[in-house]
Amino acid sequence: MTKRVVVVGGGVVGACSAYHLAKTGHAVTIVDRQRFGAGCSHANCGYVCPSHVLPFAAPGAITSTLKTLFQRNSPLKVRPGVALANLGWFLGFARKCNTRDMMAAGRAIQALLNSSRALFDELIAAERIECEWESKGLLFVFQTPKHFEHYAHTDELLRREFSMPARRFDSAELAALEPALKPGMAGGYLYESDAHLRPDRLMSELKRVLLALGVEIRENCAMTGLATANGVATALKTSTGDVPGDQFVIATGAWTPQLNAALGCRVPIQPGKGYSLTMPRPALCPTYPLIFEEHRVAVTPFASGYRLGSTMEFSGYDDSLNRSRLGLLTDAAKLYLRDPLAEPVQEEWWGWRPMTSDGLPVIDRAPVASNVMIAAGHNMLGLSMATATGKLVSELVGGGKPHIDPTPYRLNR
Repeated sequence: MTKRVVVVGGGVVGACSAYHLAKTGHAVTIVDRQRFGAGCSHANCGYVCPSHVLPFAAPGAITSTLKTLFQRNSPLKVRPGVALANLGWFLGFARKCNTRDMMAAGRAIQALLNSSRALFDELIAAERIECEWESKGLLFVFQTPKHFEHYAHTDELLRREFSMPARRFDSAELAALEPALKPGMAGGYLYESDAHLRPDRLMSELKRVLLALGVEIRENCAMTGLATANGVATALKTSTGDVPGDQFVIATGAWTPQLNAALGCRVPIQPGKGYSLTMPRPALCPTYPLIFEEHRVAVTPFASGYRLGSTMEFSGYDDSLNRSRLGLLTDAAKLYLRDPLAEPVQEEWWGWRPMTSDGLPVIDRAPVASNVMIAAGHNMLGLSMATATGKLVSELVGGGKPHIDPTPYRLNR
């Protein structure tokens, strides 16, 4: 039976949810407080990475987090005031920093990542999406022998427990594989299952596809509440008027806790600010997307450009652009790359990642009404998990059999 489904949030998770809902015959309206695709989906590094199965909450993460409270220029930064004001979230994070919980989260993360990776191939082929998609892998680069050898333990864990092998390259092999790197790097690991795309191009193409499917997109239309009757939502209240519907999907990323009162619950999300710089391709541009694990900086070579990104800043809903964080990106690139930068810088950008304390998204019904679903909290993997999340949302809304077990993503886990 066709349902009127209102999707709140025009990021990649909301867009993929709308796509799968429309493909299964529902009448879909997307409502976004800004422009479609303007949030955290706009200028991230564009990785679709099954290799990223391990959550942020892992053994040793507490020590590294505490150190940032006293460091000026750490890739991970936590403002003490934010930590104190959100003590429950950070204590929950601390409780999850053990091997048992890390492994359990990793298996649930992997289910979404593997499904999404396959669904991206299908989506791009079926809809002829032009988003600079490349599936050559993701290369982790290490500057020092100490960190290179230490990562061997992670590689072995991923290989043994998650069937996620990488090709290991020593210093000389790495130099031959990726000539854009400076000589003398310690080594690297290549995850050949990974892919990348240009996120803004993806969102533009998804908008084209959604409009062709009859999806209505309402921009600059902020959710203000829900109209309910007898435990069922009947309309979305917005800044431009009510939007009636039979089902409602809240895919609002890091903004979701701002809707706690309307949803009847506390959604355990903290905004984790990430940064990126976009510029033309340098003369000697990397062949592979790169992660400099020691400095927590990522490099993405697009067909049409070049991006440096990452870092993590827990600063609440501070909407300023911290230039010292951008400096961390360029400083790291200069340590690793022969030709690290190009002019002019086309975009300086930041976005709030929706971070949960256990590293898992929330894909579940909201307590406020039986026909309201939350699909948020994808941490640093919103793009990587988007297609599988969208398909799962469509299955749960339509009452079909879920293609992956939704239990790990329940709200009250």
